[in-house]
Amino acid sequence: MVLQGIISVLNPYVLLLILGGTVLGIIFGSIPGITVTMGVALFLPVTFMMQPVPALALLMGLYIGGTSGGLISAILLNIPGTPASICTCLDGKPMAERGEAGKAIGTGVLFSFIGGFLSLLVLYFISPLLAKVTLNFASYEYFSLGLISLTLVSSISGDSLIKGVLSCLFGFMCTFVGLAPITGYPRFTFGFSQLMGGISLLPTLIGLFAVSQLLVAAEEGGCTKITAQKNLAMHGFGISTKEFLSQKVNCLRSALIGTGIGILPGLGASISGVVSYGIAKGHSSYPEKFGTGIIDGIVASETSNNASTGGAMIPLLTLGIPGDNTTAIILAGFMVQGITPGPLLFQSNGKLVYAIFTALFFANIFMLVTELFGMKAFVKILRVPKKILLPVILALCVIGSYGLNNRMFDVWTMVFFGVVGFAMKKFKIPSTPFLLGFILGPMIERELRRGLMRSKGSFVPFITSPISGTILMLTCLIIIWSIVKSVKKNKKAI
Repeated sequence: MVLQGIISVLNPYVLLLILGGTVLGIIFGSIPGITVTMGVALFLPVTFMMQPVPALALLMGLYIGGTSGGLISAILLNIPGTPASICTCLDGKPMAERGEAGKAIGTGVLFSFIGGFLSLLVLYFISPLLAKVTLNFASYEYFSLGLISLTLVSSISGDSLIKGVLSCLFGFMCTFVGLAPITGYPRFTFGFSQLMGGISLLPTLIGLFAVSQLLVAAEEGGCTKITAQKNLAMHGFGISTKEFLSQKVNCLRSALIGTGIGILPGLGASISGVVSYGIAKGHSSYPEKFGTGIIDGIVASETSNNASTGGAMIPLLTLGIPGDNTTAIILAGFMVQGITPGPLLFQSNGKLVYAIFTALFFANIFMLVTELFGMKAFVKILRVPKKILLPVILALCVIGSYGLNNRMFDVWTMVFFGVVGFAMKKFKIPSTPFLLGFILGPMIERELRRGLMRSKGSFVPFITSPISGTILMLTCLIIIWSIVKSVKKNKKAI
């Protein structure tokens, strides 16, 4: 299976898709306001007519390129292209102002590759082992696992616990529309035959992440410009061998942090970058220099946020639970192909799993080469005014939503959730809990029904089953911890 998976990627067509996806991902990631999540959602309709390997290879390229691309605008404009590159601004901007933009970008690109590659090794060796463990999971365990995922995401997303829970519940409620699982009873269709199959996933994703971001950008107005040409000249990656070796501990620690945080549902690259930067500063012998323009900060941020990509793929492939927003949309890409990620995927379609591993490997290589040699081209792309860029993206959103079922109802669904996403941004309600509730809701309801059928209506086996009981106990502890944390925070605010 390993060799078959590798061979399925080693053909010009698939490699070209990975390269194209990586380049497009870098462009989406480098333009402020046009995130990697939006890029993957926008290109999801393109994969409809593709075979599984080429389709997922394209999405892997977009994922890797978009996560790394944020460093370009973070260093040149002091505006993170993606939330993952927030901490890159802190040292990237001072270095660019000193005329060391080339060195800052070269360092970021190099350690982005290293972070992604190290997390890929973890993904390669841990995923098959974890899949074997989860083969023992039944309805009780899957219900508990989905529940703890929603609880974890709701408790750590955003500044307000209440907003996180409400967002999650709203996403969960949206999954009740359509035919009920197992019984097939129609619910909340309000006379619309188009809702019999439920709310379509793709228009919802495009609306929530692409259209809402377009509305935010339109409200802000203006256009992104580079006021002066930065010094991009450099030899190699811009850093010496001595400087590179001095960062080995920082790099390894940040890669482990990024991979570990990536595994936890709902956290992702933005959290890992901030945590790694803070820990690197805390363990440094010269913490006062962080934020003044040193490569240590760039190494910590970029290694960690790119390492989270491999980490986020672990729960997606082994449990069918996305690690962050982008992998949630990649999960939709699996569904479009009629593939269900989870432990059985390694047995039933091992070739595809190792094809994904190979695609991620080549995406990291293409990211390294493209960013290194195409830097001046990306600088020019940053100068494209939003008044030109945004209408083109909106047109692609409409085409993608309409192309799903060739009906305008999906376009209106996209518009509705675009307005919902815009309102959530205005009121600072996190969208990650909504998305996870929408994605995991059907699985939780289905496994709950199956479990109750199996136990003849008794909830006791959900608690007495060793794995399920342990997970539910951890869920309770997370809820208690979140409430205590929220109460303490409110007392400090008073």
